[in-house]
Amino acid sequence: MQSLLASIRITVATMLICVAGYAGVIWGIGQTLTPETANGSLILRDDGTVVGSRLIAQDFTRPEYFWPRPSAVAYNGAGAGGSNLSPTSEKVAQRGSELAARYGATPDNPLPAELAAASGAGLDPHISEHAALYQAQRIAEARGLDRSRVETVIRDGVFSPGSFLAPDRLVNVLELNLALDRLGSAQ
Repeated sequence: MQSLLASIRITVATMLICVAGYAGVIWGIGQTLTPETANGSLILRDDGTVVGSRLIAQDFTRPEYFWPRPSAVAYNGAGAGGSNLSPTSEKVAQRGSELAARYGATPDNPLPAELAAASGAGLDPHISEHAALYQAQRIAEARGLDRSRVETVIRDGVFSPGSFLAPDRLVNVLELNLALDRLGSAQ
């Protein structure tokens, strides 16, 4: 009986230290050092309603919005993952053909690779500046705007996450679409 009580005390102490204590320390570090990221990088409307996260892609399909990269997990933030299909898979080739047709790609105007291929996690919220500019004409026509206004929205949202080490310029699709909505309502 004495060894059973000792075992229970050790189990409870271990759970308090390793579960509650560790989680509390990590939560505290996150809240102190990077509270925006630790709380999901949420984007809020003026009334406080959550629109989405800067970190998780959403599926936009209407022509007046920028479209994100394809997702192998149907943009479900509960479970990130790739399709694990080979690049030579017929499903991948078929998806690529369908996306090229959807974007109106031609041999003279090829589709940027990231608009045809899902990211490793299937939830990447960013596309390259080139991929955004590729979509500018469609969005301008759908919104009745000058293409140059859509391109300005893109250039205003561009950032280089790797600085000079990785100079690729990216844009966040959700933030671009929100900027387009603000532009549309300002007319």
